[in-house]
Amino acid sequence: MIELEQFHAGHDEKGYGYRFFIPEPIDREWVWKTSMVNRLLEKAASRLGELNSFARLVPNIDLFIQLHVTKEAVVSSRIEGTQTRMDEAILPEEEIKPERRNDWLEVKNYIQALNTAIDELIKLPVSTRLIKQTHKTLLQGVRGEHKLPGEFRKSQNWIGGHSLSDAVYIPPQHQYVNDLMSDLEKFLNNDDIHVPYLIRIAIAHYQFETIHPFLDGNGRIGRLLITLYLVSTGILDKPLLYLSTYFEKKKALYYDNLSRVRTHNDMLQWIKYFLVGIEQTAAMAVQTLSDIISLKSGIEQEVNAEFGRRSNSARLLLDALFKNPVTTVDKAAEICGVSFKAANDLIALMQEKKYLKETTGQSRNRIFIFKSYLQIFERE
Repeated sequence: MIELEQFHAGHDEKGYGYRFFIPEPIDREWVWKTSMVNRLLEKAASRLGELNSFARLVPNIDLFIQLHVTKEAVVSSRIEGTQTRMDEAILPEEEIKPERRNDWLEVKNYIQALNTAIDELIKLPVSTRLIKQTHKTLLQGVRGEHKLPGEFRKSQNWIGGHSLSDAVYIPPQHQYVNDLMSDLEKFLNNDDIHVPYLIRIAIAHYQFETIHPFLDGNGRIGRLLITLYLVSTGILDKPLLYLSTYFEKKKALYYDNLSRVRTHNDMLQWIKYFLVGIEQTAAMAVQTLSDIISLKSGIEQEVNAEFGRRSNSARLLLDALFKNPVTTVDKAAEICGVSFKAANDLIALMQEKKYLKETTGQSRNRIFIFKSYLQIFERE
């Protein structure tokens, strides 16, 4: 049993010319005396319940999930230094400037990794197997492709600084990684202990970042792990909650709270910070869904009242745009089952109504984005 207030994070050991940190195993029963934890846990769980209930009432909720995933991919990748924006992330590759294409590919990989991992949860628990599979997708064909995609590291890594000599933090040597990750997996799936799921994933996220099991992509996988666990445990029916925006808003605070566990044994502060993040992010997700429903309802009413014989095609195109808010005339013609001219006329009308905005400035091969929908997700 581990008492939260008496928690000891681990110890340093000597390597060749440097010292590295070995965290304590976490697969234990956790208890605490601090009543604040219970209050924050109750508030976070209540907000998540509200988000889940709200999402169940939303017709065609799956239409809207892809842009939630895209925003997470953009923000989580941005924490690691990529520059891709939301409006770029939805565009086809040929529209991305060559100097920005690597960042765009990393975001696309994240989207694919997350979508695939959510699908895999049907037959796999959150496990080292699933984590490795997801990591392999994340690093495929991008800058980290030579850093053992899908495999735990076999050499020493570090965080901050230019070398082991001036590193801010040095994770455990690679020979400890398998056992530590096995312990983390057991903790997440252990039915014999009575640790609330939100406390488990808070602790597990800290532990994952402390182990830093991969040579690259640890931050993104560690943040993705949170959403996967919330879905796998049934806390969320759909992947609608992501903490990356909360972490990125005050990035230094996120890193400070993680570091403080190791330097001051202060798991209590990390858990409080994490639970506040869950509560605030869930409230924001409810607001986002509410704004989407209002937008969809308002546009549909206008379409029904003013689009006449084009209203059926407009509704078909709108549904497609809520799933992927970018289109071309050819694509619209295919979605609506109409001629190129009819699709062109429909898009012209939707531009006139300010639903669609043309992005290329060209007279041919034009690309249109559903700007008002995208703006809901571009809020921080």
